[in-house]
Amino acid sequence: MSEGLWRPVYLAGSLILLLAACGDGNDNAGVDEENDEENTAAEDGGEDKRDITELTAEDWDVETVASNLEVPWSLAIADDLYIMPSRDGHMIEVQDNETEQTELETSDPIAHEGEGGLLGFILAEDESENLRGFAYYTYSGETELKNRIVALEKQNGTWAETDILLDQIPGSGIHNGGRLALGPDGYLYATAGDANVPDLAQDKTNLAGSILRMTPEGDVPEDNPFDDSYVYSYGHRNAQGLAWNSEGELYSSEHGPTAQDEINIIEAGKNYGWPEIEGDESVDGLEDPAIHSGNETWAPSGTAFYEDVLLVTGLRGESLYAYAEEAGEMATVFDGEGRLRDVKTDGENVYLLTNNTDGRGSPGDDDDRLLRLSIDK
Repeated sequence: MSEGLWRPVYLAGSLILLLAACGDGNDNAGVDEENDEENTAAEDGGEDKRDITELTAEDWDVETVASNLEVPWSLAIADDLYIMPSRDGHMIEVQDNETEQTELETSDPIAHEGEGGLLGFILAEDESENLRGFAYYTYSGETELKNRIVALEKQNGTWAETDILLDQIPGSGIHNGGRLALGPDGYLYATAGDANVPDLAQDKTNLAGSILRMTPEGDVPEDNPFDDSYVYSYGHRNAQGLAWNSEGELYSSEHGPTAQDEINIIEAGKNYGWPEIEGDESVDGLEDPAIHSGNETWAPSGTAFYEDVLLVTGLRGESLYAYAEEAGEMATVFDGEGRLRDVKTDGENVYLLTNNTDGRGSPGDDDDRLLRLSIDK
C-alpha cells in the first residue's frame, strides 16, 4: 500500500452541492448587480450552491458502503479505508467492498454494558507506516464502571492498545459520553458523560459531565482553563458530538433528560448548566444552548460541518439534522434509515452510520450499515 492510502482524512466538512444557475427573478436588479452575478456564476462554473438546510431525503442518492455491522459507534476515514469500532470491543474495517472485523487488544476487557463499550475512535495525525489512533472505552473498575482514553496501533493485522492517556473517567450503564476529536489546535478532545450522577457535572475537579482536552500524548495543555486539569468545559449531561466550523468555533451535541436535547457552542472554562438549568431556563454564569429540542427528542449523536452548516445525527429522532442558525431551527434533511449514530463528510459526500442493532432500534436484515449520500442531480 502506498503511504498516501493510510493518511487520515480529517473531516471538518466541505461538501458543495450545485444546481444549474438561474436568474433571481429580480427585474429591478441594476447593471452592476447583474455583472456581479455573471462574474460569480463564471467563477462557480455557471452554477449556484444549494442550501443544505432545504434538502429532504428525496434529494439524495444513497449507496450502502457496508452492511451487517455489529453495533458500530463511530466512523474514521482514511482515503478508501473506513474504520469503525464495534461497541462489543471489535474494530471493523471496510475497504474495496470487503469487511474485516478483529478484536481490539486492551489492558482491561472492554465492558459492553448498557451504553458502555468501545465508543469513540479517531485516527492519529502522523505519517507512520502503521495505522495509529485513539479510542475511548468502558471497563470494569474495582467497584464500578470506568472509562479511559488510549492510544492504539495496528501491527501485523491486529489493533492493540499501546498507551493509556487518561484513566478513571467515571462510567455507568448510561451517560458515558465517549466522542473523540482532534481539534484545529492539534489537541485531543473527548466528551465525558455525568455517569448518571448529575451533580458530578457541576464539580470542576471531577472528569464526569465535561468536555476534556489533552495533548496527543495525554498531557494537560498549559492553556487549559483550570490549573492541572483536563476539564475544558463542564456542566454537561451527556455530550456526544464535537465539530469545529471554519472560524474555529467548537460545537457539541448533548442529550437532554426528557427531550430538551442541546447544541452548544463550547468555550474554554464555561459552565453549560446541567443539572441546574435546562431548555429555556437561564441563570447568570451558566451558558444557554445555541438551540434545544424543546418537547421533541433528537437524541443527537455525531456531528460534522458541511460547508459551515452543522450536521447532527439523531438516534431516537432517526434523522440527519442541519442547524439553520439564522432561522434558529434544526431541519430534517434525511431520514428513513432508522437510528443514526455518526456523520462524516469528505468534500463531496456525506457518510452516515446507522445504529439499529444497539438494542433500542428495529434492525433490518442488513443492519447496521455505512451509507454514502450524494446529491441527486
